[in-house]
Amino acid sequence: MNLFEKKIRAALDLMVSRRGLLAGGLITMASSLMPRKAFSTVKELLLPEKSLFFYNTYTGETLNADYWSNGQYITDVLNEINHIFRDHLTETIEVIDTNLLDLLFALREKLKITGPFHIISGYRTPQTNARLRKHKRGVAKNSLHMFGQAVDIRVPGFSTKALRLAAIDLKGGGVGYYPRAGFVHLDVGEVRYW
Repeated sequence: MNLFEKKIRAALDLMVSRRGLLAGGLITMASSLMPRKAFSTVKELLLPEKSLFFYNTYTGETLNADYWSNGQYITDVLNEINHIFRDHLTETIEVIDTNLLDLLFALREKLKITGPFHIISGYRTPQTNARLRKHKRGVAKNSLHMFGQAVDIRVPGFSTKALRLAAIDLKGGGVGYYPRAGFVHLDVGEVRYW
């Protein structure tokens, strides 16, 4: 490589690094102006796909699928997730909030979970929720389960304490800790813990 080619290569390297620096600076600046959820969406665009693995403890059904790919949610898979999260007492299916799925994905990534999330309770009809309130303590009158924004889970190989601490660290919504019953409640409502 002659001196002229070396100067051109050095200039190109400098341009590339300036572009990278400028892009990084713009992303950093934009992230400081965006709400937390909006910035997480920017980060998500960089992921090629997201997948979740579920086991419904009442129906015995499993689902292991990519629910997000190439920057968008996959409608057919979301429908399958809605089905596995259904109210098993009434067979009623409701749309599950994709923010809840993303929270579960973040928990999976944080703890390096490879097995399924065991769904104890996903969507609940208002009737099922009212019935549970009569027979169990701690069931909220306006539970986010009725809006497809909450799930009660356990994960084999992980203590409920570990799930709780990781979920609290994510600050993605409410985290309820039920060690005697052996599950953790997650929702995408206000950040709160009990």
